Amino acid sequence: MNHEVSKVREILKNTSKRILENPNVVSTGVGYKIEGGKRTSTLSIMCSVIEKLPSSKLSSKEIIASSFDGIPTDIIQTGVIRALANTGRIRPAPGGVSIGHIAITAGTLGCLVKKNNEVFILSNNHVLANSNNAQIGDPILQPGPYDGGTNPADHIANLYQFIPINFIDIPSNCFTAAGIAGFLNGLAKLVNSNARFRTISIEALENLVDAAIAKPVNDNDVISDILDIGTIQGTVSGELGMAIKKSGRTTGLTTGEITQVDVTATVSYGDMKTALFRDQLMAGAMSQGGDSGSAVLTGNNLLTGLLFAGSDSTTIINRIENVFTALGVSV
Repeated sequence: MNHEVSKVREILKNTSKRILENPNVVSTGVGYKIEGGKRTSTLSIMCSVIEKLPSSKLSSKEIIASSFDGIPTDIIQTGVIRALANTGRIRPAPGGVSIGHIAITAGTLGCLVKKNNEVFILSNNHVLANSNNAQIGDPILQPGPYDGGTNPADHIANLYQFIPINFIDIPSNCFTAAGIAGFLNGLAKLVNSNARFRTISIEALENLVDAAIAKPVNDNDVISDILDIGTIQGTVSGELGMAIKKSGRTTGLTTGEITQVDVTATVSYGDMKTALFRDQLMAGAMSQGGDSGSAVLTGNNLLTGLLFAGSDSTTIINRIENVFTALGVSV
């Protein structure tokens, strides 16, 4: 089975970019084909779409091939994948509770990690660093501002480090594309249209993680346990079919299963900002808005990921090994 998974992963690596050019596709990954609402044993290239439509309503460019290099595709409707916030003030604060940068609404305190023998709070960039718009040293509140974190006593930590998110809406330096965009914008002005065109560059803008850490003001204000889960027992790389769980600010303790690996997904951050993430894990509907930053663990409490996005039917998770490498941290 491992050989079969490796084969599908290699094929996906060569086809993912092409599939994601379809505007209806929001992610690709390796998973088991779903038939009649049940998972089969057939490994497939999974294609998540905003809306699943009959082929008669799709243009030739929007139709996804039934297979690639002999590997079948499976099309699943997930809707748009969005970046995702217990809501009270808790001291010492465990993982799974509301937290957030002073300028956001609220997310989830994932867990505690160590860097240079010091203790830090782990969560997402968009939870602790306001999607790149924060300064190192900014106040972090528990609970987050949306949940009433406005008093000086709610100031639990300061932003220490974040991995910048590369957003797709950065202008491209391709002169040909820029010239075409300029020509189209000129036409738009002539017909009094408010539409404007710009070029974007997807190459080199891929992300692996949405992650940040904050230094507690007082180490006694935090605890290594995760609410309703307990203590982390180590780490493990996420695998297809692995049973997982998380404790989050919005939906509390939920369980699920890794349904896809090697996921490449476009994630909406609002305000017309979108980012492309690769090498992600996908699970089913085990999160809602505000659960971003939740630590994802196996049944025996091995840490495997950092939850950061999802739709009505899916959850997208950073691999914990990528998070730890990027931030230089450990449990």
